[in-house]
Amino acid sequence: MTYDRLVCANCAAPVSEGRCPVCRASRERLQQQAGGVFAQLSPAMLVALMVLLLAVGLLLHQTV
Repeated sequence: MTYDRLVCANCAAPVSEGRCPVCRASRERLQQQAGGVFAQLSPAMLVALMVLLLAVGLLLHQTV
């Protein structure tokens, strides 16, 4: 889940706007957690990467 869809329980505003200290703290924490290797890839790109890896695996299997 991305923080742009979350609503703050403290001020009832979107967390992405950072209106109150609770929003700003939550936004900062979520941004730090989203630093993974695949975090910036879209779902379509992940599917394309899986298909590519599957194709390479099949090609390697046929040559052995």
